[in-house]
Amino acid sequence: MTSEAADTAALLTAARESLERYLEVHVDDDGALTFSHADVPCVIQATRLAEGLNVLSLTCVVAWDLPDDKTVAASVAERAGQGLFGTLGVVHTERGMDLTLRYAFPAQGLGDAPLGTLLMLVVSTASQVRTDLLGADS
Repeated sequence: MTSEAADTAALLTAARESLERYLEVHVDDDGALTFSHADVPCVIQATRLAEGLNVLSLTCVVAWDLPDDKTVAASVAERAGQGLFGTLGVVHTERGMDLTLRYAFPAQGLGDAPLGTLLMLVVSTASQVRTDLLGADS
């Protein structure tokens, strides 16, 4: 039986090494990984849900301060129904809407290549959603 801290640290190390094949990754003071892909900031955190069940949680901020507009919300809802890797979420703020893409999965035991591929599928989905919503000049 290993400690939760050791398990989550090992999982974050594996995620960092997998992503560094594609992107520049920063390790925050709390151990979380931060990086950007095509102007989409992302963070990865690890947690133990139960003994033997350690998960990575990836959150990408696709867009922020969007107009609180029914057309944009409908576009987000339509895109969310297209079977993405991850869940699109809209948060209403004082400045409009923020759009996130979140994906959590059990990652323990995945090799570097499969882990990197899975993470990049989610991250590139977030970047594609951003481009689709905001256009190529975003």
